Amino acid sequence: MSEEKIEIFVEEKFRGLVVEDWARRIVKTVLEAEGVTSPYEVSLVFTDSETVKQLNRDYRGVDEPTDVLAFYMLPQKGSDSSFALPPDGVTRLGEVIISYPQAVKQSKEQGHSPEKELTLLIIHGILHLLGYDHEEPEEESKMRERERELLERYLSRQ
Repeated sequence: MSEEKIEIFVEEKFRGLVVEDWARRIVKTVLEAEGVTSPYEVSLVFTDSETVKQLNRDYRGVDEPTDVLAFYMLPQKGSDSSFALPPDGVTRLGEVIISYPQAVKQSKEQGHSPEKELTLLIIHGILHLLGYDHEEPEEESKMRERERELLERYLSRQ
């Protein structure tokens, strides 16, 4: 069995725009920094805005577009986990779904590259899988600071 399983799914119209090995390196950087050890499984999906909006509506009850969604499998604070996971020792983190067009739009608004925006969204999504949140101001501050630290860590390795 593989120690780490990072599945990357890129919708056909975005293939060639997202380099899978690059995305895997970002995920590994975040998980290593957060102390997640092998074996683990996580998935990243790069898709269109309509798909992400539909998922946001169907699973969060928010009928609006968004940039990233995280569907976690680990128990989160204040909730009961209803997932029955096999007792094989694999940490199944969940799935991060990113709207590629929304990332490009946001990169233009922020004045940086689509790659930087996608890096931030991958980091943001993985942190959500690990229990970070930004519903309360204190949580948001903690999560944003950690995002900055992890972005710097990733960029320093390039």
